Amino acid sequence: MTRNRVSFDSAGIEIAAHLYTPDTPADGGPVAALVVGHPGTGVKEQTSGTYAQLMADRGFVTLAFDAAYQGESGGLPRGLEDPAQRIEDFKAAVSYLTTRPEVDADRIGLMGICASGGYSLAATGGDHRVRAVATVSTAEPARQFRYGADGSQDPAVFQGLLDATAQARTIAARGEDPGVLTMFPDTAEQAGVLGGEHGIEGWEYYCGARGYHERSAKFLTWESIDKMASSDVFRAVPLIGPRPVLQIIGERAVTAWMAVEAHQAATGPKELHRIPGASHVDLYDKREYIDLAINKLDDYFTTHLTK
Repeated sequence: MTRNRVSFDSAGIEIAAHLYTPDTPADGGPVAALVVGHPGTGVKEQTSGTYAQLMADRGFVTLAFDAAYQGESGGLPRGLEDPAQRIEDFKAAVSYLTTRPEVDADRIGLMGICASGGYSLAATGGDHRVRAVATVSTAEPARQFRYGADGSQDPAVFQGLLDATAQARTIAARGEDPGVLTMFPDTAEQAGVLGGEHGIEGWEYYCGARGYHERSAKFLTWESIDKMASSDVFRAVPLIGPRPVLQIIGERAVTAWMAVEAHQAATGPKELHRIPGASHVDLYDKREYIDLAINKLDDYFTTHLTK
């Protein structure tokens, strides 16, 4: 497997990516390819890069990229989470892969982890160049902000975020700095008070030694919130059929309700596959769970990206 730094354009924004290519293609010709998207506030050097590398080891060309406004990709303001742009990034990545000589343009799939799971489903719904889509630890950021990771959040919480967003826009209009929405507290213990085990695991991955990366944003711009307020990427899920959908979730994932909702909306061949014992975040970095997911993904894409 070989990794190269590449870039491509997404609606006028330069997207930074890593292209992984198998060392020995089976027949020496163009092969099937996958676009791999990272979780919210993540970067390509974290879990999406892990999955991209492991799928390249299985013979696929893979492309792991940083979302616009994040990581090494371009775009201002930094830390913006724009659902429409995130979906466009996936489509632009598909366009880039169609230009690569090592890629069979008729055999391209999408793979999204966490937030990119939701975005990859929406991108597939609107882009018929995508033959198959798979997600890992499916999440949909707008739903998570509105209802919480486990779906039980008091609606007043999101209304409060919208109040803060409105105030931030007014402050910015006056030429002042509105600040940003910090995504994580100072300690894992504080994260546990706010989000239980899921909160602790997220803090350990993004802020602790478990998965920390210096370019992984620990904040979002305030305008990200009202952009998500009007977003529902699952609306595109029924458009995916008759193409297939695979969603892989941890058996203990508190976010599983979002994957179930997307599964129910899918109109074509669909599978909701649970990894025994795994939480949402376990599928980011724990190899005993990742390897099970990779085996499933390999079988799925090998079946559905055949010539």
